[in-house]
Amino acid sequence: MAGSSFGTLFRFTTWGESHGPAIGVVVDGVPPRLPLAEPDIQHWLDRRRPGQSRYTTQRQEPDLVKILSGVFDGQTTGTPIQLLIENTDQRSKDYRNIADRFRPGHADYTYWKKYGIRDYRGGGRASARETASRVAAGAVARKVLGSGVAIRGALVQIGPHAIDRSRWDWRQTENNPFWCPDTAMAARWAEYLDGVRKAGSSAGAIIEVVASGLPVGLGEPVYDKLDGDLARALMTINAVKGVEIGAGFAAVALSGEENGDEMRMQDGEVVFLSNNAGGILGGISSGQDIVARFAVKPTSSILKPMRTVDTEGNDVEIETHGRHDPCVGIRAVPVGEAMVACVLADHLLRHRALTGGG
Repeated sequence: MAGSSFGTLFRFTTWGESHGPAIGVVVDGVPPRLPLAEPDIQHWLDRRRPGQSRYTTQRQEPDLVKILSGVFDGQTTGTPIQLLIENTDQRSKDYRNIADRFRPGHADYTYWKKYGIRDYRGGGRASARETASRVAAGAVARKVLGSGVAIRGALVQIGPHAIDRSRWDWRQTENNPFWCPDTAMAARWAEYLDGVRKAGSSAGAIIEVVASGLPVGLGEPVYDKLDGDLARALMTINAVKGVEIGAGFAAVALSGEENGDEMRMQDGEVVFLSNNAGGILGGISSGQDIVARFAVKPTSSILKPMRTVDTEGNDVEIETHGRHDPCVGIRAVPVGEAMVACVLADHLLRHRALTGGG
């Protein structure tokens, strides 16, 4: 299967299936002598790990990572880093009833038509289980970026319910199961998702990722623009159906003078008076916070009966059993952070190679 690798200088390749013995990732292009140990990666995997609240799948995976190569005496060696995450809580029998039926909204039909075979156990390679490998790669990318760069994600909308941005508090994202910066909305989401879950249905979400502390100059015009690579990275995440940078689609309703981020000098430095561009101008970072949002569709695996067809061409109905997220967007927050980290690490290395700068 082509398409399992991502990046240019900082490049990673994920492997494994949802119900196979293990999943993992090979990360290449990491400079030598960076401090790296398994706890550095485990911290980020624990944030994505399933089964931590009633609003996510109850599959109990510890997601313990093992470093198999590329690290010696606690430092990267400059050679490929291979990371292994064993699967320990597969329940493949939950999927036997869909072995010959295509789940609406899933990749079942397209995989079957393309390859002539599909792993129906949890979706195989198309499962969101694969995103644990991305989070592991993102942990390595953060080491490349250094402690001066902060990448934080927050869930800003579930279903029709959006946060009140006047109540935004980053500290609250660690204090509720939704990564929500608005405590009042977090309580409302809890009630809303309880109803969705009991109805056997699901809900979509919007996630916002903000990266701070980056230099001016990351990004390669014309076809390797930073925002273009970020959009592509976020669109590769399972169930993502839309990406916007900065003001995004809302910029359509602004006038030119409202949308343009005016500039002034302050203490010998250029400062911007707004950030509708999301920290990227002409595909190149401006030094402001980089702001990206992505939309995650409702989880396709639901208990409600839906119409579909089977491999024999019969019209049938299907109910998807097993353990599923009523809102898969909740666990997409650490995944979005990881993909942003990987893109930024890649462009930072490319910037250094081109200019010799930091």
